[in-house]
Amino acid sequence: MDKEAGNDGLLPKASALQLALALRPPASVAERHFVPAASNAQARHWLNQTGWPDRRLLIHGADSCGKSHLLHIWAARRQARVLDAARLDASDLSEIAANAPTALVLDHLDRVTSERAVLHLLNITRECRTTLLMASRLSPVRMPIILPDLASRLRAVTLVPIMPPEDKLRFALLLRLIAERQMVISKPILDWLMCHLPRTGDAIVEAVDCLDRATLAHKRPLTTALAREALAALLACDDESLS
Repeated sequence: MDKEAGNDGLLPKASALQLALALRPPASVAERHFVPAASNAQARHWLNQTGWPDRRLLIHGADSCGKSHLLHIWAARRQARVLDAARLDASDLSEIAANAPTALVLDHLDRVTSERAVLHLLNITRECRTTLLMASRLSPVRMPIILPDLASRLRAVTLVPIMPPEDKLRFALLLRLIAERQMVISKPILDWLMCHLPRTGDAIVEAVDCLDRATLAHKRPLTTALAREALAALLACDDESLS
């Protein structure tokens, strides 16, 4: 018998939960899974254009609004590498300088860990005439950037906002996340979620994660009572924001 198994030969609850999480399919960033909506229309318009000012564009919007999805769609069309600003380092810069790509993507600019690395990236892409697409939760004027040169250069980049998601987009995101986790949720509970959850994409993501953990822990189908219990903290936060 496996040392990790309990008396009945089954994995302990914590291990079973970890296994279930590990077997989840990754979220798709394929173009066919993107939901066009009014909130992302301006971003889609710009990404279908060429000749951006100074060959740079920065998309900004709240978490789970579709920024990263759009970046990956654009990167796939251009066969461009997607970099994470939180992990950008000297090896990335050396490779970019050596290969001089025609297009490049930098995601999570608001999570940058090395401002100097981003500044070097802007210099290298300008010298190589590389088209650079970036994304951030915040616009440059709201980022606590320390390096004056980086702050001024980012503020000169063309900004394109993604607006808060409308109900059509929130519902599509909710259904997609539920399908990815192979969950079964009844129509009345879906309607209840749409009425009571905060009106952000990030809240939808957090809610589905909470519901998934709750159904795994209780080993029974989701009910409105269980959903209300699992989402108590999230719903309380929304009530506080409205008070």
